[in-house]
Amino acid sequence: MSSDPSHTKVLLAEDEESFVDALVVGLTREGFEVTVARDGSEALRLFDTVDPDLILLDLMLPKVSGIDVCRSIRARSSVPIIMVTAKGTEIDTVVGLEVGADDYVAKPYRLRELVARMRAVLRRTPPAAPADAQGPNGSIGAAHPVLQAGGIEIDPDRHLVFVRGEEVQLRRKEFDLLTLLLENAGRVLTRDVLIDRIWGSDYYGDTKTLDVHIKRLRSHVEQDPSHPQLITTVRGVGYRFDAPRD
Repeated sequence: MSSDPSHTKVLLAEDEESFVDALVVGLTREGFEVTVARDGSEALRLFDTVDPDLILLDLMLPKVSGIDVCRSIRARSSVPIIMVTAKGTEIDTVVGLEVGADDYVAKPYRLRELVARMRAVLRRTPPAAPADAQGPNGSIGAAHPVLQAGGIEIDPDRHLVFVRGEEVQLRRKEFDLLTLLLENAGRVLTRDVLIDRIWGSDYYGDTKTLDVHIKRLRSHVEQDPSHPQLITTVRGVGYRFDAPRD
């Protein structure tokens, strides 16, 4: 996948014609190839036929909601998804991120900001690895060591995670975040460092995205997510993986 917009296919799932017309014109002018879905059912159908590089997904779609579309696509693909909401409330943002959206924008927004967010997400998305590639990103370099701490084992090259002996499935950002925390077990990582390392220094969103991913990680690795013992919060600073490396 290239961050060059001239090679980027965008699936725009939006039912408000005023936004559709403006976005198609603006994004096409920026060099993106735009396909429009006007309801959730059409978005799911076009996703399979268009194979987009990025999805702009409105939260309030007819037939199938944006949340359900996101959940369905995320179950089978890691394609970047930017959720668009007219509400802009915290609950909408959190729900969108919890079902796998990479970023969100609230209406009304400026085209320049949206395009910047799109390009940033595309830069952070690695190309799909070939089936016979060695390592999680298709690299053929030296193997990365298996990480172990607090009953968690991460195999970076095979992209596998085991929690107390049981394999768990993590989304790409969750995997990267857990790996970074384990690599720095016992050290406090500030929120800015975590966001820069996982989402990139050009990330335009707020820290709510990090908090949602931490919450999801805790649900996978903590014995009692409501009282975390492994991924702990250092109030006003950031997070720490609170177990020594094996």
